[in-house]
Parts: sequence; structure tokens; C-alpha cells
Amino acid sequence: MGLTGAELSDTAWKKFAPHLPAKAGDVGCTAHDNRLFLNAVLWVMRHGGTWPVLPERFGKHDSVRKRALRWAQKGAWQRLFAAVRGTELEAVLLDSTIVRAHQRAAGQVKKSAPATRRSAAVAAG
Repeated sequence: MGLTGAELSDTAWKKFAPHLPAKAGDVGCTAHDNRLFLNAVLWVMRHGGTWPVLPERFGKHDSVRKRALRWAQKGAWQRLFAAVRGTELEAVLLDSTIVRAHQRAAGQVKKSAPATRRSAAVAAG
């Protein structure tokens, strides 16, 4: 990835390209632009956005979403990740300051409810 992380660098693309489905030379339909598609998916992941906020330069958001879903159903993402495992993936970053757990996950004991007492009105009858 480039210094800004906006697009896949040529070096990163050379690592990914041979492992992507529907590339030139594969049997069947050839994808129109795997690099643009991969940049679109990475954009959504980096910005934490939803598909409808995908910039227009990546094409129709619904087409990109459907293609990403088809890749997931066919196991293409798992094969891609397995193939490039161990390479430097600058786009994958998990910052523990944003990961939160519920207080009880850290061992906090749940406060018990206060003991209920009969009201004086009920006791008076």
C-alpha cells in the first residue's frame, strides 16, 4: 500500500493479483478490474463505512457488495488470505484502544438487587 494507504501499491498488487479469481487466463468469465474492486473493498474496511457510502470512483456500491459476497461464498477471500499470509499487510491493523468488553467480561461482579421489604401500608392492612 502507499504511504497514505489510499490505494494498493504496485508492489502489493503484484502479490495479490495471481491469487484473485476471474483473472486473465482463468476458465470462464474474466473480471473487469480486480484491482479496482479490491481497492473498493479495502476502502470500506479502512473507513468503517457501509457499502452505500462507497465513493463513485469504485463503481456502483451494490455491484461491489454483491461481488464481495460472491467471493465470500466461493471461499475466495480465505484462499487469498492463505496465499498472502506472512506478507506485510499494512491495511490490517487492530488497535486495542477501540476494542471494548463489557465490565463483567473483565470479572466485575454483578451487584445484587437490594432486599425487598414489605411496605408499612401493606403491613397495616
